[in-house]
Amino acid sequence: MKFAHTAIAAALGLAFSGAVLAQAGTIQRDVNQQNRIEQGLKSGELNTREAARLEREESRVERDQARAMQDGKLSPAEKARLAREQNKVSRDIYREKHDAQKGDPNSASSQRMQADVQRNANQQSRIEQGVQSGSLTTREAARLERGQARDSRLEARAGADGKVDAREQRRIQRNENRESRKIRREKHDAQTK
Repeated sequence: MKFAHTAIAAALGLAFSGAVLAQAGTIQRDVNQQNRIEQGLKSGELNTREAARLEREESRVERDQARAMQDGKLSPAEKARLAREQNKVSRDIYREKHDAQKGDPNSASSQRMQADVQRNANQQSRIEQGVQSGSLTTREAARLERGQARDSRLEARAGADGKVDAREQRRIQRNENRESRKIRREKHDAQTK
């Protein structure tokens, strides 16, 4: 009887860790894509308007991730759909970085966008680390992903005209600060996986 309980617990643990790894994999991919956007801004391969378009796409993926994770698990169909969406964003990042348009990485607007995108990548990393360590439940991660999607949408709106002014950046930073506090609160509450 004790062996049966141990076997069942091991099977449940394997199934659970597989779901966690799948979820963490989609979040890690967001981090990687945010880093690619930031690198493109820093090198001048992307201008602010292109980065804003990519942030809008990234926002859609994050929103869809949040929706998919709301019930606490990712189905194979949801994983496949998210992978297709992330593949499309990845191709668009490559296309935008390798087209004829160039940006000025030293302009104030590009510097602001770089800082905002880097902060997004950092916060996505914190969410992924929380999922991996078990300090975030899938539902908590879903709520945090929705917040990240809102931040990405704000960045996309701010850079849609090709520049991010100081007032727009302050608004983005206020929202990012709020999301950062939420991440900390969720990671340090009593809920665990």
